[in-house]
Amino acid sequence: MTASSLVSTDDFAPRERAPVWREWIWKHFGGLESDLYGDTDFDGQMASARAGDIILTKLEANRHRVVRTQDMVRASEAGYLKIVAPMRGRAGVEQMGRQAWVSPGAWTIYDTTGSYAVANPERVEHLIVMVPKAQMVERGLRLDALMARHVGGASGISRVALATMRSTYQELPNMSASAAHGAGELIAQLVRLSLIELAGQATSMTQREALKDRIRGYVALNLRDPKLSIDQIAHALNCSKRHLYNAFAEEDETLASHIQRLRLDACLRELQHSAALERPITDIALSWGFSNPSHFSRVFREHTGLSPSEFRHQSLTASQRRLQTH
Repeated sequence: MTASSLVSTDDFAPRERAPVWREWIWKHFGGLESDLYGDTDFDGQMASARAGDIILTKLEANRHRVVRTQDMVRASEAGYLKIVAPMRGRAGVEQMGRQAWVSPGAWTIYDTTGSYAVANPERVEHLIVMVPKAQMVERGLRLDALMARHVGGASGISRVALATMRSTYQELPNMSASAAHGAGELIAQLVRLSLIELAGQATSMTQREALKDRIRGYVALNLRDPKLSIDQIAHALNCSKRHLYNAFAEEDETLASHIQRLRLDACLRELQHSAALERPITDIALSWGFSNPSHFSRVFREHTGLSPSEFRHQSLTASQRRLQTH
């Protein structure tokens, strides 16, 4: 079986969790500053393992942002290409003047030998994969042009790569060292092929994906604003509403539905959390951009089959039962 490590803030007092988390992030990722958006309450955990030279880390945490400056880069020894593949929540990667936002079912990649920033404006669960940069060298492939780009994951070789990264992480505890090494080599090969495919994509598709990334990023950062609208997004991104609609034309949901789902997901998470027990449900809904409590209750029931209060009671009861059995 391959060796793995797990760290969790659950083992620390609430006031100690944020500084402990910053220290873990700094050490595990070779020099990386953490910012918690000014939040005082924080919890998170990381589980990490190796597949040969590939480092795979599953990270679950409250909203946070990480930054690597050029000074931190110079202090680092190893050079990796780093992949973030969300399983829950979204991540916005900024590097070389580009920004890529990814959600579950997609991934993006960036270079640890350059400065970068990664925003996680909501609670996230990510698979983070680090591939030695030397293994990605391919004749004629300009890596710098592919960093902080939406690689994909919905189809093609990028989907195969994403599935392989996820399944490898899941099965690593059951693999021998030699099998894990082989799985790591396969991941590196699939990532290289994904980048080659990305480099050859049509310009129109690249532009559409880039606009979609910008839209998702703006929505994620302004989700709590009750005035967030199609008109506001179009004005902020300096594009027409028609371009916004076209960017989401091939998605399973419209842009308006996308915004509503993100807000609803955020409310669901808070209602499941015992720390928010004393907070009125209406306050939670309003804090996530719902301006009409009646509309929120209707949408909530359509999505869950329960009223918000019924959902909260059911979730907390189930949580108490789990604690009693452990």
